Amino acid sequence: MMKKPLLLMMLFFAFTAINAQDLINPSYGFSHNKTAYITLADGTELSGTIRDIDRDKGLIEFIKLQDAAGKKHKLKPEDIKHMYLPPSGLDNFAKKLDFISDFKQWNDDQLNQEYIKEGYAYFETADVKIKKKTSKLLMQLLNPAFSKEIKIYCDPHAKETTSLGVGGVKFIGGDAKSYYVAKKDSPAFLLKKKEYKKEFAPLWGGCDKLISSTPEPKWTDLTKHAITFSECAESK
Repeated sequence: MMKKPLLLMMLFFAFTAINAQDLINPSYGFSHNKTAYITLADGTELSGTIRDIDRDKGLIEFIKLQDAAGKKHKLKPEDIKHMYLPPSGLDNFAKKLDFISDFKQWNDDQLNQEYIKEGYAYFETADVKIKKKTSKLLMQLLNPAFSKEIKIYCDPHAKETTSLGVGGVKFIGGDAKSYYVAKKDSPAFLLKKKEYKKEFAPLWGGCDKLISSTPEPKWTDLTKHAITFSECAESK
């Protein structure tokens, strides 16, 4: 068993690192006991327990849900507008540690922040540009606390930096090396760590304050840049 002082030290660094990142850890495992909430493309709202989720190359292909009346629903991404899925045990613990900042002025009003604070993973159907093709995909949003101007989605294939953790829960490091990013109504595109300096000016164009104050963009400051960009948009 890990000694208490070491565990406390790891938790201290965990909160420090998470506070700097302010992105929710993506969830890959989901509870089959807690309630999931799904809004369909036609506005119909469903709630129930997850029976099965099928993925292809990391992306959800379909989800099976059983509602309170016992009726089973098999849903494809194009059937869904957005959904809140309850993570499994360890995923939920990590997400609750991550969600410690609150940027109410940049919240997307359509998001249920109470579900987010409870650790639910939020997915929405978004236009995503992959190479030259744009497709509608179910994407997991990682910045629900400040997603009105810029949205940062999980890249299910992203590699990670070195991390430190215990019991399967990552505390330090483990930052993804790529995300899908979307500005307002533009399609999301793949943003890679190694290409961030090249993409910096095009991505944050319109915020002179951010461009002029960041001669050497750092990938670890991505969230800070997104918040500064939100401030610029809010002030216009």
